[in-house]
Amino acid sequence: MEQPLIQPRPTSSEISFGEWFLTLFLVAIPLVGIVLLFVWAFSSTTNPSKANWAKASLAWAAIAIVIYLLIFVVIMGIVGTASRY
Repeated sequence: MEQPLIQPRPTSSEISFGEWFLTLFLVAIPLVGIVLLFVWAFSSTTNPSKANWAKASLAWAAIAIVIYLLIFVVIMGIVGTASRY
């Protein structure tokens, strides 16, 4: 009985230095960067490497927002408690 041929995964092209340079520049622009991260993360035409990077960047941003909100709530609780006395 013949073994089925294993098809190699198609490899995507490598992202060049210039493309990464432009990508990081665009992400640094307020509001535009967030929109582009969502586009790159969930577009089917984006290079898989860039899509994974965009998803990871969005995850880190979400984690940072949650931490900042927790710190804000704790500080406001301390200030609110201190102002009553």
